[in-house]
Amino acid sequence: MKRVLFVANGHGETAIAARIAEELLDAGSGPLALDLFPVVGIGTGAAPLSLVGPRAVMPSGGLVAMGNVRAFARDVLAGFAGLFARQLSFLWSMRGRYDAVLAVGDIYALGLAFLVRAPTAFVGTAKSVYVAPYGPFERMLMRRARLAFVRDEPTAELLRAQGVAAQAPGNVIVDLVRDSQGGANPLPTSIGILPGSRAEAYEDGLRLARVVRELAGLRPGLSAIFSIAATLDAARFEGMLAGDGWTIAPGAGERPFEAIAPGARLIAWSGPLGELLRASTVVLGQAGTANEQAAAFGVPVVALAGAADREDWYRMRQRRLLGEALTIVPSDPARAARSLDALLRDGAALERMRLAGPQRLGGTGGAAAIARAVLELA
Repeated sequence: MKRVLFVANGHGETAIAARIAEELLDAGSGPLALDLFPVVGIGTGAAPLSLVGPRAVMPSGGLVAMGNVRAFARDVLAGFAGLFARQLSFLWSMRGRYDAVLAVGDIYALGLAFLVRAPTAFVGTAKSVYVAPYGPFERMLMRRARLAFVRDEPTAELLRAQGVAAQAPGNVIVDLVRDSQGGANPLPTSIGILPGSRAEAYEDGLRLARVVRELAGLRPGLSAIFSIAATLDAARFEGMLAGDGWTIAPGAGERPFEAIAPGARLIAWSGPLGELLRASTVVLGQAGTANEQAAAFGVPVVALAGAADREDWYRMRQRRLLGEALTIVPSDPARAARSLDALLRDGAALERMRLAGPQRLGGTGGAAAIARAVLELA
C-alpha cells in the first residue's frame, strides 16, 4: 500500500487537496492510504482524505499575510504558539511513514511538508504573476520539491525562466465546480450570495444580505441564494438575519431556511456550489476560493469594498487575480445596491465579465494531471 500525506494551509486548499485525492482513488493503481494534515482549520470537507495531526480553528482563519500584525496577535492569544509546536512535532514524527507528501497552499505549507522527509510535491495556490510573483526564498524552496504545480501558465513560464521546473497542467479550482451532474436545477434563477467559509463569513453574510434588501427596493420580487459553507452554522446565520429584521421561514435538507423581507426572498443553500452557480446571473461574494470558482464558471463576481483590517489588501489581490471577472462596489448597502443594479442593466459589461473569468482561471483537468504525477512520485 502506498501512503500519501497532504499538507494544506487553508479551507480552499483543503477542498483542492480532497479533489486531487478523488482523482488518485479513481486512478485505480492499487491500494492507497491518503491522509490530510490541515495546518489551518480542522479539515472540514476533507473526504475522501483521513484527517491526521493536531489542528484547531484560529481567529484569523489563516489570513495573516501582508503584515497583518493584529490578526497574528489574535492567533497568538488563542494559542497559536502551542499549536505550532505540536504541529512541528507531529510532522517530525511522521518521517519515513509516507511514500510522498503533497503540500497545497503557499510556501509555508511546503516548508512544513519537508519535515516529513519524503518525496515532496507542491501545489501553489496563493501566488500568480497576475497578483505577485514568487520571491527568491520561495523559489529556493520550490527547487527542493520534486514537483511544483502553479495555477496558470504565465506563472509557470516565469518560474521556469528562474530555474524552477514548474508546471501548470490546469487550475484545480476550476475542477472544484460541480453540481448534481445535470438534470433540473433545484434552484430558481437568482443572484448568488457567497459570504465565504471563515469565521468572518457571519458578519460578511449579514452585510451582503443588507445589500440584497436594498436591491429589492430597486428590483421588487428579487430572489437570492445564500451559500452556507460546510464550515459554518446555518442556525447562526438564521438568528443573525432574524435579528436584522428578516422574517425566517423553515426549510429542509439542502435549503435549511428562507429569509424574507419586503420584495426580497433569500434562500439558504448548503448543497453543491455548482448548482448555486448554475442558477446565478451574478454572484455577490466576499469569499476567496468560492469567488474564484464563480469566475471560472463564467458567472460575474461582485464584491464589497473592504470594511475590515484584512479586506482592503485581500480584495485588491483578488481583483488583480480575476481581472475583469470581478468588480468591487462600495461597502455601504444602498450604494452597493445601486452599483449592482446598474451592472445588471449593462449587458455588455456582464458579457465581458462572463468571458474574463474562464480565460483568467484556466481550464479543467488539473486535479487529474497532478494525481497522475503524485502516483508516479510515490
